[in-house]
Amino acid sequence: MNSEDRYTDSALGLVSTQSFPAIVGTADMMLKSSGVTLVGYEMIGGGYCTAVVRGGISDVRLAVEVGAETVQQFGMKVSTVIIARPMPNLETVLPIGSKLAAMVGKHTTNQFSNLAVGLLETRGFPAMVAAADAMLKSSDVTLTAYHTIGDGLCTAIVRGTVANVAMAVEVGMQEAERVGELHSVMVIPRALDDLDQTLPIASCWVEELQPLQIPITVKEVEKPRVALPELVELQPLELPAQVERALPQAQEAQFEPTIEEKQAIEFEPAIEEKKTLSLGQQDAIEPDSETADQPSETERDTEAE
Repeated sequence: MNSEDRYTDSALGLVSTQSFPAIVGTADMMLKSSGVTLVGYEMIGGGYCTAVVRGGISDVRLAVEVGAETVQQFGMKVSTVIIARPMPNLETVLPIGSKLAAMVGKHTTNQFSNLAVGLLETRGFPAMVAAADAMLKSSDVTLTAYHTIGDGLCTAIVRGTVANVAMAVEVGMQEAERVGELHSVMVIPRALDDLDQTLPIASCWVEELQPLQIPITVKEVEKPRVALPELVELQPLELPAQVERALPQAQEAQFEPTIEEKQAIEFEPAIEEKKTLSLGQQDAIEPDSETADQPSETERDTEAE
């Protein structure tokens, strides 16, 4: 397909006003009036908000007309433009193409889908907080987010059933007028999916995807068994008959002492005892050579007789 044919029947529609609830309500009416896609919103400060839609030329033209009528019902200034067959460079520079791709990529429903939406805008943050507190205490609604667009304009966004949201917005209007300045309100019974994707939501309500846990059964790998060698029973050694008869005689001959060993055993204690004698003991045992030659007194008496 040629790039020029791609943009033959497409168009961009922009509707701008100075109120976030008004631009959300306008976008809701534009989506329900024709087959267009809501790309998103552009906030340029000073309270100026612009809803950007994309689709066929005829659908975009009808949606912009309905959006302008809706803004005029709020008694606010409105500016509109229709760009037929936009060039690719225009969508590349402006955040229109990236917003559309991001919206298509995360096209999922949240926990507040199919619920009514209530928007209450005040000029001043304290008035918005007081109105949000009154809405939560008056009925069963959930404060999903708040949004600022500049020029002191703050918007509280609540979700719930149609009856609860309508009651909450009515009570919030009274509280906002008491504290500060009420700027605009909007109740949308059922927001379409395209509109629901563009509404701001607090991070506490965003559901993070958790990793999928799949139980896995791990099989143990059997180790190869090593075949052990078989045990061999040892048999007693059988000796020949001649060797068995000669074995006792050899054992006796081995332990029987020889004649020289016997003599060494007999005389060895005497030699050791002789070595252990002291010099005094040797003198006492061995007689003196001089006294040994002289006769004793008894022998002299005997010879005299």
